Amino acid sequence: MGKKRVNWGTIGFFVEMCALTLWVGGLIVIIAVVIPAVFNSFGMEPAGRFLRRVFDGYGYLNLGILCVLSLVACVRARTYGQDSTVLFSVTTSEWWLLGGMLLVTVSILGILGPQAVALQEEAFEAISKEQKELAYSQFFRLHMIVRALHLVNVGLAFSLFILKLRKILVLRLANAS
Repeated sequence: MGKKRVNWGTIGFFVEMCALTLWVGGLIVIIAVVIPAVFNSFGMEPAGRFLRRVFDGYGYLNLGILCVLSLVACVRARTYGQDSTVLFSVTTSEWWLLGGMLLVTVSILGILGPQAVALQEEAFEAISKEQKELAYSQFFRLHMIVRALHLVNVGLAFSLFILKLRKILVLRLANAS
């Protein structure tokens, strides 16, 4: 009886699927549970500050997930190549989706997020009604873009999830025939 080998492709696939589930599920939980609970429990200013921290944490979690996904993809590419007929190979679509996710995440964390935080603080600190309205108007305009980018990013992550799941199902069914 020989020693059973570990299938690193299966382990990598499992890690990637868990990471993508965390990415997509995390945003769904924040939108469906955390945001309503926070705004129903606190005033606008404390809720806004709290949710800023939540989304910062979510952004850094996504950055960590991207590191894991990229590392696993590099190992898979080196081990299995880029042939779309090989089960654990890395396809060009996967690289593009990972690149898009990275671009959007870095845009949110490094560029638009800090600008939104500055505008939010400006709105919170405004004294006159006119200043407050103007600051909130500018904040919500930029915040709308950031929210849209979060949705784009979760769409990219979900697309990557579906792409991987579809590939494994199609190739498993083809090999079973």
